Amino acid sequence: MKINGNQIKIGNVLEHKGSLFVVTKTQAVKPGKGGAFNQVEMKSIIDNTKLNERFRADEIVERVRIDSESYQFLYSNDNELIFMNSNTYEQISVNQSILDEKKSFLKEGMIVEVELYEGSPVSVILPETVSLKVINTEPSIKGQTAASSSKPAILENDIRVTVPPFINNDDIIIVDTNEMTYVKRAD
Repeated sequence: MKINGNQIKIGNVLEHKGSLFVVTKTQAVKPGKGGAFNQVEMKSIIDNTKLNERFRADEIVERVRIDSESYQFLYSNDNELIFMNSNTYEQISVNQSILDEKKSFLKEGMIVEVELYEGSPVSVILPETVSLKVINTEPSIKGQTAASSSKPAILENDIRVTVPPFINNDDIIIVDTNEMTYVKRAD
C-alpha cells in the first residue's frame, strides 16, 4: 500500500531501498525555511541495522501489508520473548531486539499486537500506556508546586522517567510506552 511520507507511524513496516524496515520513531519537523518533513528512524527486519531518513509530505513510500494478531506475553528466555496466540493458543518466539529498550514494559499476561510478515514476527505493538509502580524518587518538598519543576524516578521495570514533584515512592503512575514518559498518576 502506498502512503505519503507524513502518514508514517511507529510500528509501520516499510519497503525502502530494497529491504524491509520497521519504523521505531517519527518526528514531524517544520523548519523555518523550506518544507515540512517527517524524520523517521527505522530498523531493518533482516539485519537489525538502523536507518534515519527524512520523508517529505508529498513523497510516496511503500507500506508493506502485514497481518496483526493479539498475543499474550508469557515469558522471556535468553534473547527470545515467548508469546501465545489468544485464539489458537499457538506459541511463537520473538527476538528481544524487535522491542529494544521497550521490552521492559512487558509484563506476564500482557496482551499485545504482534505483526507478522509472511508468517514471521516483525514488530510487537505494546498498549499505548501501562501502569507502573515508582520504586525510587526524591521526597516531595513542602510548598513546591507542580509547575515549578520535575524530578527523576525509577520505576519497577528499571526505566527512568521524569515525574512531577508530588509523586512519591510506591505511587502507581501511567507511562506512555511510545515516548517512555510520565502521563499521570493512576486513579
